[in-house]
Amino acid sequence: MATTPATAEVQRPPEEDEGGRWWQSPIAQMVWRRALLGILTLVLIAVIVYFATTVLPGDAATAILGQSATPARIAKVEAELGLDEPLLTRFVDWFGNAIHGDFGNSLSAAAPVGSHGGASKEAVTTLVNEKLLNSVVLIGVTAIVSTLLGILAGMYAAFRRDGIFDTGGSVVALVASALPEFVVAIFVVMLFAVNVFDWFPALSLLPPGESILSHLNMLVLPVLALVIVTTPYVFRMTRGAMIEVLDTDYVEFARMKGVSPRKIAFRHALPNALAPVIQVVGLNLLYLAGGIVLVEAIFSYPGVGLALVEAINGRDVPTIQYIVLMLAVFYVILNIVTDVGVLLVTPRRRYPRS
Repeated sequence: MATTPATAEVQRPPEEDEGGRWWQSPIAQMVWRRALLGILTLVLIAVIVYFATTVLPGDAATAILGQSATPARIAKVEAELGLDEPLLTRFVDWFGNAIHGDFGNSLSAAAPVGSHGGASKEAVTTLVNEKLLNSVVLIGVTAIVSTLLGILAGMYAAFRRDGIFDTGGSVVALVASALPEFVVAIFVVMLFAVNVFDWFPALSLLPPGESILSHLNMLVLPVLALVIVTTPYVFRMTRGAMIEVLDTDYVEFARMKGVSPRKIAFRHALPNALAPVIQVVGLNLLYLAGGIVLVEAIFSYPGVGLALVEAINGRDVPTIQYIVLMLAVFYVILNIVTDVGVLLVTPRRRYPRS
């Protein structure tokens, strides 16, 4: 009985051995370190985005009033927008407001009012956030479908190594991953909406104020185009990781004991192959954040990507700045979440080394 405390001491997890200081675990240290680096990255991106957008051709006053505006009216609107102040002063004001969630007003949504050159404007955050849900739904559905298809197909190909499914799937995955998303999107439209079949609408034109969740048929083709592009990466990574795990001694020992292939796949092989799969899923999500721009433009999908294209065409600088910074925040957060997921599925890396 005298050895019980010692036994309990040995069985305690490393966090308790350190006096309950969970913040000293590798996960906590990684999160704090990456969060600080992420904040620094966002500040640098904010500086780059602001000064880069100020050199775009045209100016905000002309974008609001039109090319036929008189110099006096343009000067008045520039004074109202603060464009007559020094560039550094304008950046400091913009950065301070951005920290509090105020990114200014959209220029493309502004319309002249009266004869004094004033303008009625809509806040950038209000304009963009209305379309944010549609993009989140597009990315979320695509990520779920492509991840499940890629993992299941990759596992099956690994168990049927060098078979017909493995060889054919690898060739198809290589071809699909080499195609740009806009080419796949055009092919999907021609096949399922125009030339061959007429199953789904070619354009995702929503009535004003409605969500894509009310018109799921308009979601099918954009999701299909992105799934075709992103699934091959998950498939190839899962296949490679599973083959490596299936060649290990403990899997061979499980086979010798008569363990069923299904149990070997889901209980022994897949958990040990998840780390690289999580990494490639994270990369797919990062890719989707940029890939939706072209796909949304092709399908006229009312999301953040289409809003960015329209803002660039309309020289809507505040909207461009807000969307780019929002995507940068998404990149930083997703990188941290992906790294945490990899640590969680890798037990030997979850605890501090003794």
